This record gives sequence, C-alpha cells and structure tokens, in this order.
Amino acid sequence: MSWNLAAAKALMLELRQTAMTNERKTGKKPPTRSSPRPQRVRLAGFAQSLAKEWRRLGLPAANARVVVAVSGGADSVALLLSMNELVDANKLRLKLFVAHLDHSLRKDSRADARWVKALARRLGHESLARRVNVKALAAGSGDNLEQAARRARYKFLAKVAKEKQAVVVLTAHTMDDQAETVVLNLLRGSGMDGLSGMEPARQLGEGSEIILARPLLGWARRTDTENYCRSLAVEFLTDEMNTDEKFTRVRVRRQLLPQMESFNPKIVEGLARTAELLREDFAALDRAASRLLELAIEDGAGSRLRIDLLALAPTALRRRALRQWIEQGRGDLKRIERVHVLAVESLLFGDRGGRVIELPGGPKVLRRQKWLEFA
Repeated sequence: MSWNLAAAKALMLELRQTAMTNERKTGKKPPTRSSPRPQRVRLAGFAQSLAKEWRRLGLPAANARVVVAVSGGADSVALLLSMNELVDANKLRLKLFVAHLDHSLRKDSRADARWVKALARRLGHESLARRVNVKALAAGSGDNLEQAARRARYKFLAKVAKEKQAVVVLTAHTMDDQAETVVLNLLRGSGMDGLSGMEPARQLGEGSEIILARPLLGWARRTDTENYCRSLAVEFLTDEMNTDEKFTRVRVRRQLLPQMESFNPKIVEGLARTAELLREDFAALDRAASRLLELAIEDGAGSRLRIDLLALAPTALRRRALRQWIEQGRGDLKRIERVHVLAVESLLFGDRGGRVIELPGGPKVLRRQKWLEFA
C-alpha cells in the first residue's frame, strides 16, 4: 500500500512538471475541469416587475391553480405571456387556465375567442371560452353596457375558478385603467370609496376564498404591455369599441386625460398614487365604522340600531356605518346613493318616532323610539 502511494505521488509530480514545461513552451495553460454551472434564465424586465408585484401582494408562488382572464388585447396578452415566462423559468410553480368571455357586442367577437384559445394552446395552457348576450343582460337589469359586461365577466370568472379549483383570478387592469376609473368617479361626484379606484387584490365575492388580483395595476402602463408583446413577436387584438367615443370611458381616455397631461405629464401616475393613499384612508375609516356598527346593534340583532350612539359619532363615521347597515339589510348597495343615506341619517335627530324612509328596491327604514330598524 505504501509503495502504491509513493508511486502515485511520483506520477502526479511528473504530470505537473510536464504540464509546466508545456506551458512555458506554448504559453497556454492546461484546461481545468470544473462542474458545469446551470444556466440562469434571464427574465424580461416586464416579467421581473410582475414577479416583484406578485411577491408584494403575497400571492401564492407554488402548488396553486390560477385563472388568467384574457380578452386578446395587449394588456391581457402581456399578462398571460409574463405569467407564462415566470412559470417556464420556474419562478412560479403554478397551473394556469386561460378564460375568455365573449360579450357578443361585435360581429367578429367569435373570432377573438378562437384567437385566444389558439394562443393558450400554443403556450401549453388549457383555455375556456363562453359567450353571453350583454345587451340583453343590460336591458333586463337596467345597467349600462359597461356595468352589465362587468357583472357578467366576474360571474363567469368566479364560475371558472370554482370549476378548476383555482385560488386566484387575474385580470390585466393597468395604471391607465386606474387613472380612468378615478377620473370617471370624480366626474360622478363619488366619495372616498370611488376615488380609491380599483384594489390590487380582494376577495372575488362576498365570503369567497378566491382572490381577484390585478398585478399590473400599480406599475404597468398600456404602452408597457404593447411593447412587451412586440418584444416577444406576439400579436394582440384591437377592439374598435376602445376607440368609440360614444362611451364615456373612451372620451376620458382620448380627450380628458391627454388634456390633463398638458398640466402634469405624470398625471396617470399621480392619479394612481392618489387612489392608493385614499384606499388606505378608506380601509381605516371602514374598520372604524364597522366597530361603531357592532356597538350600535342591539344584542347582535342586525335589524335594529341604537340611535344615541350613532347620533354622537363623527359624521363621516356615522354615515359609513349606516351605509354598511343598509348593505347588510338589503344584501347590496345597488341604486343606493348619498341622498338615501342622508335620509336615513335624518331619522336619528328629533324625538318624533314613526317616521319611515323607503329605500329603492326595499326595505323601508323606520324610527321607533330610540331605535332604527328595517320595516
């Protein structure tokens, strides 16, 4: 054993000397062996920004199913492509499902659905498409086309998420969409909740465990999504309704916001920042109003409120608590406006009982001695 060890040492010394001699003659160092390093996949800047926002929102990064709403426009296509990039790079270990709702508002809308399904198939993701008649829905509900389309879209996405056991639904709203929403609500005279704009993440529905997330909302502009699609040589669809100025949102996009940019070139970012600040204030006020409502409800009976506590509360807090109470009693706030909340508030003051306020769609609110209750 000792002889073999000595021989091995001698052989190694001889090889080293030979290598040094060759290096002096040729001027080249002998190749060294090293273990191969795994190549790191370089993500596009757009996908990197999406990954950062994904972490900030606390969305699941592994072992989850996600529904991606894709209309075919640049925003939703960019969202799908960047999610696909993160999954391919193993940055997110998720199962993606592509969902497309045809609103039947254009003659070629069926072709859009086929295009989205083909894109999903090319990327290796399952897709689901449905068709609804939004005009008929709007006529039946009294909503305008935008409201009816929105209701139909979220109802469809909730159904798909439930079918596929998904925990997150993604929509591709951008910072431009947020700015348009804030301006529209300002023009309508909305309060803090309307001027807070859209939330980056929330429950898809009341009591739902499914999260509706808008991961492009806080950082991506419409030009960013278009440029990202072009960088990957992927086409996107253009909806002519997005340029039809008979719609108020389109006029805000094409007329009002460009005028506002002449005063502040960063107006879109500024409006998005304002919405975020108001959203924080709104959340704090909402929690305080909920606590006031808990204290004012008699023995947990939600149909009856103590007038004395509400009358002493600050005005903003009181009105928000009454608004929450009305929502609990009706199931929603559809068609409830500020004037209705003020009418209910007027019942708190004065000593006369028996007064009644009739809310649109019911129920009625009655003052009975020291209580407010639903009649």
